[in-house]
Amino acid sequence: MWAFAGSEQALDLADRFADCFHSWSMSFSRDQMDEILDVETGGMLEAFANLYGIMRTQKYLDLIERYTRSRLFRPLLEGVDVLSNMHANTTIPEAHGAARCYEVTGDETWRDIALAYWRCAVTDRGSYATGGQTSGEMWNPPGHLAARRGDKEQEHCSVYNMVRLADYLYRWTGEAHYLDYIERSLYNGVLAQQHSQTGMVASYLPMQPGGKKIWGHPTRDFWCCHGSLVQAHPAIPSLIYYNTNAALTVAQYIPSSLKTDIVGVRVNLKQSLDAQAGDMTVLQRERAAWSGPVGRPMSWLVHIEVAAQPVAFALRLRVPDWVSSKPILTVNGVHTDAQIAAGFVELNRIWHQDTVVIELPKSLRTQSLPDEPGTVAFLDDPLLLAGLTDQEIRLVGDSTKPETILVPDNERAWSNWLPGWRTVGQGTNLRFRPLYEVTDSPYTLYFPVKDFASPAD
Repeated sequence: MWAFAGSEQALDLADRFADCFHSWSMSFSRDQMDEILDVETGGMLEAFANLYGIMRTQKYLDLIERYTRSRLFRPLLEGVDVLSNMHANTTIPEAHGAARCYEVTGDETWRDIALAYWRCAVTDRGSYATGGQTSGEMWNPPGHLAARRGDKEQEHCSVYNMVRLADYLYRWTGEAHYLDYIERSLYNGVLAQQHSQTGMVASYLPMQPGGKKIWGHPTRDFWCCHGSLVQAHPAIPSLIYYNTNAALTVAQYIPSSLKTDIVGVRVNLKQSLDAQAGDMTVLQRERAAWSGPVGRPMSWLVHIEVAAQPVAFALRLRVPDWVSSKPILTVNGVHTDAQIAAGFVELNRIWHQDTVVIELPKSLRTQSLPDEPGTVAFLDDPLLLAGLTDQEIRLVGDSTKPETILVPDNERAWSNWLPGWRTVGQGTNLRFRPLYEVTDSPYTLYFPVKDFASPAD
């Protein structure tokens, strides 16, 4: 309430609460405090770091020291995999705490802890096709995913909190892969774990064949994920744009509008997205020129309108890691060569009343389980597709060429392209839909695939 509404009363209340924790924690030795921290203390370190950033008093430095979880942080800094089979969501907020401690103290040890946590949790671990890495609320061992598939993968809290950690690390490093991680998690976690009609949350996202999302109830349940649900969706606007150093970065392609100041000038930006490229795209026109009528285009079409008094700045557009070929870019209808550097296209010009259109070619792709390479999930990038079946079905085809297995299904309604797919040439054919569209139906995400060129069993 102080941060967003300027409530001095709220800040005073928080400060008085901190007095209680300061007095209470003084009574424990370091070993005793470490024992306490091994139980779910969650976001306390970040809370005290936030308050230190405001108050700048010794009390909060004391609390930061007392709530430092050395048994977790020390092995991370030493490169030890301390996370495997450890509860995930009780530790991610402690990484947030380290990240915030770095921002308010400038001590780079805290920065190193946050980066080491990411490396251990994500880079060295591997992930399901959703982007998640947890089962039964625990971190999976690196590359050990197949045997962990059940009814309690990818706790919603852990998805949201890893998005928050990615946001911290992107703001420090400017590295686009953190934004790619956020995008995958928003579509195949945050959005896929909220019921589109009731708004209720699914704490887990089952990965087992025939899994079903179990939705919370507005009065009978109050899971921890009810709390992260009401945080996750309001946080999305802060993840779409980043305004730094006379540069405005479009980090996520989500319909939205922005009012911001750049070098003292008010800039209004409006973004619209057609994830199925409902307009006839450049690629579609090129195909139509020689092949006649075409089907659903495989690209995202993003329109960005900029309105401002004339002002020079860099507009940076993320090039997602899933693009299948070079993006096509126009400024005010004029084709512009899209020079990609470190995952971004950067447009430097004097902006006034301008329209940018970027077309992002995509493809149908598979992602295998690292420890079961013959079992794959299908992605209509970046959307994970769910097979509408209550069992595991063996498919026949070339998993490196998923178009031999899936074709568009029910692709058009009036002026809209629809995102469905279906199998062809199988003993039992089935339909696929984006995972976030599935509510109460059983679904299967991973399918064993037999290469059609292999000898018969």
